[in-house]
Amino acid sequence: MTFTIAPLLIQDGLTNGLIYALLALAILLVFVVTRVLWVAAGDFVVLGAITCALIRQGEIPGTAYLLAALGVVSTAVSLWRARAHLAPVWKGVVLLELLTPLGIAVLAFVLTPMKPPLAVQLALVVALVTPLGFLVYRVAFRPIADRPVLTLLFVAVAVHYTLTGLGLAFFGSEAFRSQPFVPGRIDVGFTRISWQLILVLAASAIMMVAFWMFFGRSLWGKALRATAVNRLGARLVGVRPEAAGDVAFTISALVAAISGILIGPVTALYYDSGFLIGLKGFIGTVIGGMVSFPLAVLGAVLVGLVESFSAFYASALKEAIVFALLAPFLLWRSAFEPRGQEDDH
Repeated sequence: MTFTIAPLLIQDGLTNGLIYALLALAILLVFVVTRVLWVAAGDFVVLGAITCALIRQGEIPGTAYLLAALGVVSTAVSLWRARAHLAPVWKGVVLLELLTPLGIAVLAFVLTPMKPPLAVQLALVVALVTPLGFLVYRVAFRPIADRPVLTLLFVAVAVHYTLTGLGLAFFGSEAFRSQPFVPGRIDVGFTRISWQLILVLAASAIMMVAFWMFFGRSLWGKALRATAVNRLGARLVGVRPEAAGDVAFTISALVAAISGILIGPVTALYYDSGFLIGLKGFIGTVIGGMVSFPLAVLGAVLVGLVESFSAFYASALKEAIVFALLAPFLLWRSAFEPRGQEDDH
């Protein structure tokens, strides 16, 4: 390795690591609020990236069909669960779970062939992917929210495989890669920094500050924190854990959609690339002890740097080296952290 290559590897590591950091925040948020180990978080990143690539080409993405279909399924499930007291809730269910997804899908059909400005295209990507998190929670997890953690994990794995299969059906087996939003690099001292890294740094900083303000200043953020600390106590003071789950999954999908937009120009993604991306974000959450948002961010950045240098030194073993990061942290937690009674409820 030369003195000029190391800064380039650090840049690549930071670019990927910051995206993994956003994903780690989404995984940790869902876990602490709902106890769901969100295996499918990476699939939402892939949905965001591929949807962005197709919309920028003027092609209607399969995400629009998926959103409309999932809205119909979610509406049917919610109306069936509320059949005993249908009158007070059916209007809200139809508006939120049926008309809104259908309206966004129709908007995608109308705007995408027109190739609107980039800002409109990106807003359309976020609008298509973000409601999917809310709808997936309503269909797959809200009816079993009080089940043991292991049951929720099995359902999360099933959701992952379902989204992977739908990705193959909607997008095919070819790779997708977006054009850089700001191509080129700028000279900084002895090296050159890509505009894509600056964009990722800016977007990541904005989202992390938004996370901090949301959880520290907003009423909904405080409700999510209360649910994460004590679900029963939160329910006793008027916080509905089910509604907190709606918000957590929606925020998670929003973060994943933005992460997909950012990672799209960095690497080519296939319909099944989400599993590895999600695992790398999960390693960041494990390094953070599955409780600390700042440590999860630092852990995910470490994963990105290790991945970048591993690709240079031993590309064939890159993934094995990254996943081996789990071992020392798991051993540390097992040896030095106190063990408590596992709570499945």
